[in-house]
Amino acid sequence: MATKILQDGRVTDPKPQGPRPEYPQPPIEPPGSDAEMTPRADHGEQSYKGLGRLIDRVALITGGDSGIGRAVAIAFAREGADVAISYLPEEERDAVETVKWVEQAGRKAVRLPGDIRDEKHCTAMIDRLFDEFGRLDILVNNAAYQRTYEKIQDVSTEDFERTFRTNVFAMFWLCRAALPRMKPGSTIINTASIQAFDPSPHLLAYAPTKAAIVSFTKALSQMAMEGSVRVNAVAPGPVWTPLIPSTMPEQRVKQFGKDTAFGRAAQPVELAPLFVFLASNESRFVTGEVYAATGGKTPF
Repeated sequence: MATKILQDGRVTDPKPQGPRPEYPQPPIEPPGSDAEMTPRADHGEQSYKGLGRLIDRVALITGGDSGIGRAVAIAFAREGADVAISYLPEEERDAVETVKWVEQAGRKAVRLPGDIRDEKHCTAMIDRLFDEFGRLDILVNNAAYQRTYEKIQDVSTEDFERTFRTNVFAMFWLCRAALPRMKPGSTIINTASIQAFDPSPHLLAYAPTKAAIVSFTKALSQMAMEGSVRVNAVAPGPVWTPLIPSTMPEQRVKQFGKDTAFGRAAQPVELAPLFVFLASNESRFVTGEVYAATGGKTPF
């Protein structure tokens, strides 16, 4: 279902602007694919209309193959940016679909398959973009890994480390490689989560990484402003992406987002405008901030 509020200026009831639980979604194997989603997620393919706010900028989006990453890639392209997407090799099918939408918007798309748990891969991605475009204007650290657990005894050291390397270490490596080369006016946007503020016990490894992202964002923003680069974060609540049915118990998936004020999970397209705002000149006095879009669940 396309999000009508992005199609015109009419006031639209937000509650029915996406599928509502109970979702008929069977479990899928991680990392999951958009093609396996039931119902399919809305990334703005038919609804997002750009206004030229990012003309000729170059963006790198980790986790850009599906979910929030794909929605942001489509929005950035329709706002005029060239887009590089980072993703796992096994997510190639979804990445090809994202690239299709970026190119249909008339912008250049670059595919960067690989595992961001590898520091050398993160550095190589930044080097390639500067070699190819001579610049990087927008870095979106969006890729994430999560698993659910019933007890702390179920959390293996391997899983705990994988979660932090994907969600936190990669963000650090990418920022460290990119920031010294980014020009004044460039932006870094990190994807945090409501889990940073209201952690769920069954996300014992994932939630602390999102708290770390919030702290990292605020600390780096002060350092980055020395070079006039802004650093902010978006903290979503429940969003309908392949990460959900590939990492959560089936019953939780069926009711996912039911406890929001809207009675449903967000669609990825509903997060994209926040990333566009933070990447654009319209947010030029905004840095070190965390913008929440949690469906009324933010605990402050």
